[in-house]
Amino acid sequence: MPLSRLAASYGVATSYSPSPGRTVPATDTAVIAALAALGVDASTPQAVRAALTAREAELAARPLPPTVVAWTDGPLPPPLAALPPGTRVRVEPEGGGEAVEWVAPAAGLTEGLPEALPVGVHVLRVRSRDPGPGTDPHPGNAPRPSTDGSGATAHLIVAPRRVKTPGRRTHGLLVQLYSLLSRHSWGMGDLGDLAELSAWSCRTLGTGFVQVNPLHAAVPSPPDGPGGDPSPYRPSSRRFPDPVHLRVEAVPEYAYLTGEARGRVDELCRRAGLLRDAVLRQGALIDRDAVWALKREALEVLLREVPLGPGRRAAYNAFLAELGTALEDHATWNALAETHGPDWHSWPAALRDPASPATARARREAMDRVDLHCRLAWLTDTQLATAQRTAREAGMDIGLVHDLAVGVHPGGADAWAQQRHFAPRMSVGAPPDAFNARGQDWGLPPWRPDRLAESGYAPYRALLRGLLRNAGALRIDHVMGLFRLWWVPEGREPTEGTYVHYDAEAMLAVLVLEAHRADALVIGEDLGTVEPGVRETLREHGVLGTSVLWFERDWEGTGRPLPADAWRADCVATATTHDLPPTAARLTGEHVQLRHDLGLLTRPLAQERAEAAADVHEWLGALSRLGMLPDGIGCEEDEIRAVHRFLLATPARMIGIWLPDAVGDRRPQNLPGTWDQYPNWRLPVADAAGHPVTLEDLAASPRLHALMAVFGERPRRGDGRGESARTAPPGAQPV
Repeated sequence: MPLSRLAASYGVATSYSPSPGRTVPATDTAVIAALAALGVDASTPQAVRAALTAREAELAARPLPPTVVAWTDGPLPPPLAALPPGTRVRVEPEGGGEAVEWVAPAAGLTEGLPEALPVGVHVLRVRSRDPGPGTDPHPGNAPRPSTDGSGATAHLIVAPRRVKTPGRRTHGLLVQLYSLLSRHSWGMGDLGDLAELSAWSCRTLGTGFVQVNPLHAAVPSPPDGPGGDPSPYRPSSRRFPDPVHLRVEAVPEYAYLTGEARGRVDELCRRAGLLRDAVLRQGALIDRDAVWALKREALEVLLREVPLGPGRRAAYNAFLAELGTALEDHATWNALAETHGPDWHSWPAALRDPASPATARARREAMDRVDLHCRLAWLTDTQLATAQRTAREAGMDIGLVHDLAVGVHPGGADAWAQQRHFAPRMSVGAPPDAFNARGQDWGLPPWRPDRLAESGYAPYRALLRGLLRNAGALRIDHVMGLFRLWWVPEGREPTEGTYVHYDAEAMLAVLVLEAHRADALVIGEDLGTVEPGVRETLREHGVLGTSVLWFERDWEGTGRPLPADAWRADCVATATTHDLPPTAARLTGEHVQLRHDLGLLTRPLAQERAEAAADVHEWLGALSRLGMLPDGIGCEEDEIRAVHRFLLATPARMIGIWLPDAVGDRRPQNLPGTWDQYPNWRLPVADAAGHPVTLEDLAASPRLHALMAVFGERPRRGDGRGESARTAPPGAQPV
């Protein structure tokens, strides 16, 4: 069928399999819309035939794909191995250096690329015949995929096959930073709190890492409109961190404030204290917009009144030079958003193009605001660096684990600055499944796989490099998105979407390359429905998975809890996540009541309660039989400790402890399926009674120390066994 062939040539799926043995066709409407977002007209049968003819001719005439991947321990990439004899190949290394050349077939290169070629993203040029006299065979410096009948230019990604894995087994804390208030924060957790938590937990509890929520820059709220979206998973920019996380008093220039400026900032500090106390003592929700209003004014006073010293000015200038156009665009969007609102689609038409003369003029006119936002990005970057350095100096093997959201807000800075790389009128989501019959639409525009390949994955590389510069590891939310994403056409239901595939080899090569350069680990959130082969491919490249206790069962056998030694080793093992009930709520069944109260249950309350109780009872029985509940079932704190003893009995390389579990918090930070019915992303860490707990309280909590003492106990099982997190190996018996 022509439409299916055309779609396949662009990586657009015409069907998908929600479960083994079941195939669901995608609608023609979804396929045609996805192709349109890729610049292909498939609106009529005639258009399909014309597009297919053009596409097949293009692929046949192209000597190389836009991006070629080579692994340092692998053979010569197929596109290079298949070049006709006599083809001249030239590789110009990233960052300069002597070019490497050969003529196909190249003697001695059958096993792989020349050893002299370093890892990186290089310019690859091939030419099938010598150019005419006076012709420059290698014009320009930018590697644009192209052909002229005799040759082509492409990108060559050379990467190690694997990222590093933990040198030794380690455990650490998982926390949403905004929820971690201290006596010094301004109404929500900040980077000073993160540094304190890291240093204290390492030195006192022996932790090797602290994993936080995405710290990406949020979309600002309109001046006179409703509050901004508090979700850290729908940011304005993933490339730059949000200055709301700054600790104002830790900015070096703060110490030099005097006179009226000092008085003004002190007053803002006092008001921030009232905001903090309202959360901690009066049960108010975390109000990110209110916090930012106070911090923004204080930072504006500080940056206006205290000039940078020569050393600080030099460091700032170096930051500007390093980040270049990307930072300038980000700062420009923020400056324009202050005047025209936080959705660039509603701006004057001439300003919707970041490269237009009108935008350049507006940037010059607002240069003071552009510089302010550049300096805020710099200050946030320096405090992130301080937090990571503090963690490592305290003795953490890994330090900070940052989180990469799936996408960005369609009206935000990244979507404006990188329009060419985003698919128009499309949104990322998920198809219908057993948990959500209507599917999901996350409201995030997807990257175009073709434009990524044409650019050598430049925006993706810059994104990873920015996140990894101050991290010991990176968690990738919905890591399956490196392989394919569910595209939902604008105005359609999530059920009317289809999968669009990405070049997973290239996406992984860039990921491994940047993690290698940063000497960092990579963790993939691979929960839920996963395409066959994805977990195996990720493991091959050293990407750790995510395993949550309550989901680990022998699904292909008895369905009972999976034995500890049958869990996979290459994972972060946890009891819960930010999207799931805290362990105390699951043990008591309070999470079921919460969903009932919000009208989220699809079955009778009694049935849901009975099923949840049976699940917990089965797990607790298993823990008791293993001797992990020495005092028997019935004490909540003992049961939570037993859950973590079991995690320690698995071979998982990393064990994550959800920080609210340590003090008995019952409330999930996010309840999927709700919008304004539940205070998602606005709750402080609290104790079992719902009273907010400060960082200082956490450090002195007997309940927390009792839980963490489990990690000093002698393990009850051997380490390093087990391969699969889904099915027990032959001969293993469920616990």
